[in-house]
Formats: sequence, C-alpha cells, structure tokens
Amino acid sequence: MEEEIQIEDGLTLIRFQNDSSESFSAQHEIGAGLIQFHFALKGNAFFLSSQDHCTLELKEEKSLILCNLQHQSLLKLELSPNSWMISVIVSINKFHSLFSVQADYISILSPDKKKKKYYAEAYISPAMAVVLSQLFHYSLHPSLKNLYYKGKAYELLSLYFNKMEDPNAVQCPFLTDEDNVLKIKKAREILIANMAEPPGLQQLADEIGLNMKKLKTGFKQIYGDTVYGFLFDYKMDFALKLLDSGSYNVNEVGLKIGYSTGSHFIAGFKKKFSTTPKRYLMSINTNHKNSFAFID
Repeated sequence: MEEEIQIEDGLTLIRFQNDSSESFSAQHEIGAGLIQFHFALKGNAFFLSSQDHCTLELKEEKSLILCNLQHQSLLKLELSPNSWMISVIVSINKFHSLFSVQADYISILSPDKKKKKYYAEAYISPAMAVVLSQLFHYSLHPSLKNLYYKGKAYELLSLYFNKMEDPNAVQCPFLTDEDNVLKIKKAREILIANMAEPPGLQQLADEIGLNMKKLKTGFKQIYGDTVYGFLFDYKMDFALKLLDSGSYNVNEVGLKIGYSTGSHFIAGFKKKFSTTPKRYLMSINTNHKNSFAFID
C-alpha cells in the first residue's frame, strides 16, 4: 500500500506499508530543489538509481537523506515483504523556512553541499520510532488526517535534526566496531522480547558480551536514550497499540508490558502521553462514534 499526502506547498509525506510476502515497487519524480527523508520503521527498502547505476539499501530502524538539489531525478523504490517506511519530501525553500534563524546549523544547507549529491544514513531514535509508529496507528476523523500528518512530519524532522546535528554530541569511538554495534542491537532485541520481565543491566551486559559501561554508552549513542529510558518509551508505545486494537482493557495492557500494579501503569502512561489509559480509550471510542455519525 502506498499513500501520498500533500501536506502543504513544498512538503509531502508518503506512507509505504507492505504487509504482503512479495516485494513492492514504486517510483516518483523528484524535482530539482527537493530533499528526501526516508525512515524504515520495519523491514528493508532499496533505492535504485538508473542515473548512477547504484543501489542504496535502507535497513530497519535506519533513516536516509537523499539530496540532489541541482537536478531532477526519478526515485525508484523496492520495499521488501513485511516492511513499513515513511518518506518526507521537502523543498529547499520550505526547508529554509523551517530553520530560518539557524539555517547555518544544518549541515546540508551549507553552500558546498548544495552543489553536490548528498546522502547520509543514521539510526532512528526511540522518540522518532514512536512518531513513525503513530503514523501507522491512529484513530482520527478523516477530516483531521492532513493536520495530524503535518504535525507528525514537523515533529519527525525536528527530532531528526536534534539527534543528528547536535553540536555538543560526542561520538563514541567503540561504535566504529561493527561487532559492538551488533551486540548493542542484540541488547535491544532482548529487552523487547522480555519487556514484561527485563533483565538487569549486568545480566544484559553479560548476555551480549560487553561490559556494563560499554553497554550503557553504546546504547545511548545508537538509540539516543538510556537502556531503561528506551524500554519505557517502547513499552508505552506498545501499550498504545494494544489499547488501539480494542482487544484489551487497561489492566490487561498493564500486565502485558510488565506492570503488576495498575496504578504504576497509569502513572507511566500519563507521564508519557499526558493522559490516562482510560481517557485515551474514551477518546478513541468518541472518535469512532463521530466517524460513523459523519458517514450516516
């Protein structure tokens, strides 16, 4: 499935959702003066360039900027089975307006970059992953969709540049070792698989074969958060999906993500989303009723 939303002049969001067992292909004309942001929430995607005779792979949980401001191009995309991806296409004029005061802060706007082809790959932070997930799971009246997408597109870009262009960020040298990166990614997988009963930091470090200091430092560098900060965000986002499904009540959701006490789950949910699970469920039900009333 492919859905293209023209949010406003110079800003387009495209949602790709391939839940089939076959690859999905798409192509788009990309005019000169456009910057492409691609985010793989799940699965992999391949960008094919007939002009340069090359292929770029965008792996799960990674983002990719493609920028060729001087020439028009044809974006050819192949989405792997069971893959979800969000693309945000921004004109250079719109992009400048977003960063009007601190445009020099964004490296791709530097004069030397504007005259060259440019691409950069990075990991998706937990905060970005939440926004991306929300673009695939939302319950809103159809008339509000454009406004919702606009807000999420801006939020996604702000989180991206806050993470990628932080002038005070210190890169961790050990992350140049691909083996260590794989170990950190394994730690994330272990946390997600055992989110209801997560291991302690030392146990997790022992399981992936790193000392605790490298685990904590590496996790922060790759995912932009502490180990348990990431786990909290992931659990709350997962709770949101369970509530959206309509198959579980508040207590059942809390238990599924590891909260034996309902009050603790409610407090965590409110800290993350500024509302309680019950009020969130009520808002979903209200939106559904309004949608049916509108159709009638």
